[in-house]
Amino acid sequence: MDELARFRLDGRVAVVPGGGGGIGIRLTTALASVGARVAIVGRTAGRAAAAAAACRAAGSEALIVAADVTRAEDAERAVAETVARFGRLDIIVNAVGGGAGTALYPAESYPVSEWDRIVDLNLRSMLYATQAAARAMIAGGRGGRVLSISSVRGQLGINSGFAAYVAAKGALNALTRQLATEWAKYAITVNAIAPTFVATPQVEDLLADPVFKEGILRRIPLGRVGETDDLVGAVLFFCSDASAFVTGQVLTIDGGLTATQ
Repeated sequence: MDELARFRLDGRVAVVPGGGGGIGIRLTTALASVGARVAIVGRTAGRAAAAAAACRAAGSEALIVAADVTRAEDAERAVAETVARFGRLDIIVNAVGGGAGTALYPAESYPVSEWDRIVDLNLRSMLYATQAAARAMIAGGRGGRVLSISSVRGQLGINSGFAAYVAAKGALNALTRQLATEWAKYAITVNAIAPTFVATPQVEDLLADPVFKEGILRRIPLGRVGETDDLVGAVLFFCSDASAFVTGQVLTIDGGLTATQ
């Protein structure tokens, strides 16, 4: 028996909101490389073009959908376009999020407008996209996989003005468990991964600051920041038959950070 065959996604269709981002492009390529056809969803089609090209280079089909999944109607349209193109939907990977470093304020005076922006980006986007995807999975009758990108900050505070971000990621973790409970009857599993700091092009300037980088490395027992490659194994596990009996889980991918807390 080929034990690795259970990680294959041949014949399955994945939709990836945020698939054109620094983490998203690596994950869409990984899904394509094990056989999935992939719909890449982003606010502008331009950022998704590189991800689509990488998927096609990996030998799979890719669809680009321009949509803002913080809007319910856009999330519904993105899923509808995916099903119209590929005839089914089996997987959603919610890779929209981030922005914490752009909204650092004391908790006692956190601006409402910034709170809404960060919560919309990290929680509302997951809710709307996942609701739309789940409806398609339920209609298809084949079960499905829901995976969201959370953060270690969903369970750990940090004295850096992250109130909105930690609140959104903590709520995402709780919603992951709730959706897993409700949708188990449809054979839909719902899980999340929670990385620590991951090196992407968006944070190159931060990592170029030796003081900033040393502060991060000091907190991570394995002594390095995460790479997008570090997420791939968990993502393929949670999106494939290998995780058929795993649901409602939030897996930290953090070089041992949470083990020290």
